[in-house]
Amino acid sequence: MGSVAEEAEITGPLLAGGGGAGDGVAAAAEAERVPPWREQVTVRGIVVSAILGVLFCLITHKLNLTVGVIPSLNVSAGLLGYFLLRSWTAALEKLGVVTKPFTKQENTVIQTCVVACYGLAFSGGFGSYMLAMDQKTYELIGTDYPGNRAVDVINPSLGWMIGFMFVVSFLGLFSLVALRKVMVIDYKLTYPSGTATAMLINSFHTTSGAELAGKQVSCLGKYLSISFLWNCFKWFFSGVGDSCGFDNFPSLGLAAFKNTFYFDFSPTYIGCGLICPHIVNCSTLVGAIISWGFLWPYISTKAGDWYPANLGSNDFKGLYGYKVFISVSVILGDGLYNLIKIIYATIKEIMNARSKLGRLPLVRVQDDDQGSKLSAEEKLLNDTFVKDRIPPWLAGSGYVGLAAISTATVPMIFPQIKWYLVLCAYVVAPLLAFCNSYGCGLTDWNLASTYGKIGLFIFASLVGQSGGVIAGLAACGVMMSIVSTAADLMQDFRTGYLTLSSPRSMFVSQLIGTALGCVIAPLTFWLYWTAFDIGNPDGMFKAPYAVIFREMAILGVEGFSALPQHCLAICCVFFVAAIVINLLRDVTPKSVSKFIPLPMAMAVPFYIGAYFAIDMFVGTVILFVWERVNRKESEDFAGAIASGLICGDGIWSVPSAILSILRIDPPICMYFKPSLTS
Repeated sequence: MGSVAEEAEITGPLLAGGGGAGDGVAAAAEAERVPPWREQVTVRGIVVSAILGVLFCLITHKLNLTVGVIPSLNVSAGLLGYFLLRSWTAALEKLGVVTKPFTKQENTVIQTCVVACYGLAFSGGFGSYMLAMDQKTYELIGTDYPGNRAVDVINPSLGWMIGFMFVVSFLGLFSLVALRKVMVIDYKLTYPSGTATAMLINSFHTTSGAELAGKQVSCLGKYLSISFLWNCFKWFFSGVGDSCGFDNFPSLGLAAFKNTFYFDFSPTYIGCGLICPHIVNCSTLVGAIISWGFLWPYISTKAGDWYPANLGSNDFKGLYGYKVFISVSVILGDGLYNLIKIIYATIKEIMNARSKLGRLPLVRVQDDDQGSKLSAEEKLLNDTFVKDRIPPWLAGSGYVGLAAISTATVPMIFPQIKWYLVLCAYVVAPLLAFCNSYGCGLTDWNLASTYGKIGLFIFASLVGQSGGVIAGLAACGVMMSIVSTAADLMQDFRTGYLTLSSPRSMFVSQLIGTALGCVIAPLTFWLYWTAFDIGNPDGMFKAPYAVIFREMAILGVEGFSALPQHCLAICCVFFVAAIVINLLRDVTPKSVSKFIPLPMAMAVPFYIGAYFAIDMFVGTVILFVWERVNRKESEDFAGAIASGLICGDGIWSVPSAILSILRIDPPICMYFKPSLTS
């Protein structure tokens, strides 16, 4: 069924206590009692999650209001959750209080809850669409700017922000929960951060006597330390601004650097290259070469012809508009194709009456002969993952019910957007949520803001001059919330799959974390809003994306005719190309299809840049050579090394943000410029 099933499979033992042999893994797992799902969700876990939720929301807001780029903090959540609860139980034991054992399932639930909480600090748009509505952003763009009207201003308020979060944030949890088996088991999507987090949690709770597991833990700790110390070293040279340090090192020359072709010494992306399949890493590099090597330089030569020259780098009337809309067209083409495949398989199963009673007929059910070919480890993982199933009727009725409530409530908060437009957003949102979750599973990139921008543009153009700016920004919030939450949920399902955690406990913890985030995210933002001069272009918290989102809403009011010349036609070409490439992957023999790139992976560097694709390609080259030199060793330790690199980078984001909040700047700015010639 899945076109990426074979390529996306991660090799090597990921289960705690696992050896190379499946029997050893199964024996170790049988020796460890897997608690019922209700025991995996605990009061102490929720308390720890709330504490960490406050910390991570503060960090996310800080990053949102300064650079606008949020790294994956899943591994940090898993690590800090472990140490907090382990310290809690150790303190109680010293006082003579008997506590329940701290299991890896409880650790996973805490991590899931924290991610759901701080995820709303990003998808809530506190540094983007929500802030774009305020008076300061309106004045910053200019009161005489065409389309920038004083009536399209809504200043932040705790009341409406919390209310809006509650009515839009839960739908993403119900939109794709029915597809969890397809995404995690059938497609075998890697979700690199989720896999790294699972490996970290498994390493904390490994059973004694497993020699390989001990070596994996040691390896993970070693590379975690290296990654952390390397980031600490890099910080001293990163100066103030966005052009200093190793993250802007022109390793391939200054000419290539201008087109984002450089190695930026990122442990996270190298780790992703080690943990992602070769085809994914190569696809991102191919996409980077097509876009930043040929397409964008060519379109740049048309400045003054296709679009006005001397526009800002984030102006949608210029090159930036091509980057955003073409990348999204590829993502939509790929996601739509795969969604149609799933729908086709579902209808086929129902018509042939081959689905088993009580199981969701989404994909072909494996028969006994096929099932016997699975390793004992994979059987155990699959059985645990499908054991506590979430009823399809609950997912469907939950989504419909919440969509109805939101459709009636959102127009009360933002009268500019009509109820039928909100309803249309909820009809389309599951498709976009699937696209985003699928892409996140391949590349670890959550492109919720990109989908939000498209929703912003479309709804602003539909409403027009009378309230189109606010309507577009509100629609952006609706879309971002759903697609971001759905991707986070599937990422956490991957973590739960590898830690033998119940999907039901994962879903409940997501609900709890989302409820916490609806309160904590606005409150922590309010601290920044009242304590600092948010949005001041000369201050610390410039909130650059607020201006970008408001300008896009203003552009949307003018309609698609305001897009740069030929942009829509090029988007159509790339949309069709994504479908054709997927079709070729399915109809050609495996010996040929394994060399055909994945459109979803190709699309990410179109928008982000080529630098991370180069880092991931370095990781895949290392793994390729390692597999040729010693395949067994690479299978055993590549995942541990990758997880360590990702974890160390993720953990460093916490002290880095604290240093930034305390206004402690790096002492050195290292940057490069062309040598002077006579």
